Amino acid sequence: MDTVILTKPEARKIILHAAGLSGPAPFGKGPEAVRKAIEHLGFVQLDTNYTVERAHHHLLATRVPDYEITWLGDLLAEGQIYEYYTSDAGYMPMRDFRFSLPAKESFASDRDSLTAAERNLMNKILDRIGREGPLTMKDFENDRQEAGSGWWDWRPAKIALERLCRDGRLMISRTGNFQKVYDLAGNMIPDDIDTSMPTAAAFARHAILRDLKAMGIAQVKELAWRSRHVKNNLVKAELEKMIAEGRVCRVAVESLPKASLYMLPAYKDSGIMLSDNVFILSPFDIVNVFRHRLKDFFDFDYQIECFVPEAKRKYGYFSLPILAGDRFIARMDSKADRKRKNLVVHNLHFEPLPLTETILNKLVHALTAFARFNRCRSITFTKSNQKKYLEAIESGVLKAGIAPAR
Repeated sequence: MDTVILTKPEARKIILHAAGLSGPAPFGKGPEAVRKAIEHLGFVQLDTNYTVERAHHHLLATRVPDYEITWLGDLLAEGQIYEYYTSDAGYMPMRDFRFSLPAKESFASDRDSLTAAERNLMNKILDRIGREGPLTMKDFENDRQEAGSGWWDWRPAKIALERLCRDGRLMISRTGNFQKVYDLAGNMIPDDIDTSMPTAAAFARHAILRDLKAMGIAQVKELAWRSRHVKNNLVKAELEKMIAEGRVCRVAVESLPKASLYMLPAYKDSGIMLSDNVFILSPFDIVNVFRHRLKDFFDFDYQIECFVPEAKRKYGYFSLPILAGDRFIARMDSKADRKRKNLVVHNLHFEPLPLTETILNKLVHALTAFARFNRCRSITFTKSNQKKYLEAIESGVLKAGIAPAR
């Protein structure tokens, strides 16, 4: 199959369409839309940071306008999705469950390095959950031998529970306050789900199709990101076979370095149309996962700065990218003050792009919707590099019924 030549704007359309950001409500509305979104994306990254609403809820609310955070838990309880850790923790469609098995087998292969005491504790936990049913970490006594010294200084029971989840013997659900509930895997997998181990080649093909469907255009290293637990990864070899079969095509993007790029043929002549909607995105959105992609395709240099020492931060602790059409127009460092029901915008930093009144109005709509999604009734703006834009936004927010304050 011949290489498809694209301009950067054409490539951006494909990437945003694949990510579910080419227009409002691409998957519809209601709980069914949440299921469709997760099945399309294949993986929704979970994050515990609660500066604003957690990343998995944020991503879904961006694509499902009437999203309610309880719907995700409902899908877990119904066995339509499941939580697991591959490259990161995330939610995946239950129909793809068997493709988590290679990672679990890889984790299980490390059991030989465990001490007898560690293996004994894991067996005791399995036996207890088997007898008593689902349990939380609070159900296990504090078995720490020494005082904790940091975030990752876990108790032995916590380590054992996580190992049992990684190797597949336990699975996770969540309480209303986001605490993990551990249960035997057999109790959480529906009877009609295929649990056979895929071959390495089948796994590689699944990874290619899943990630190209969600990313639109990608390099081999990106397609292999969530499949790295498989020994002798076959992503590159299977990719070449799929090109020969016409299931994947090569892509070249004008003015980009000559990196090998790939996409699904379905995106080639799909007549994608972008809206000029404004989206406030999570730092862990599928579009933002790879920093180099934002630079290459969108000329946007973005980094989440909660992992950056405070003295070196440029934009703020939890800066959210803001997308309008196919360009990133700003980034917003914000925090939901849940006690006062106030969204605090510490810094609204605009990119050096001219913005029309229409775009500013759509940004106002996105801001007010984001405040309500975070259960906030007001917005406090602290700082911006564009005073004129900020004044227009504050006026628009007031008209929208969300009280602005300094």
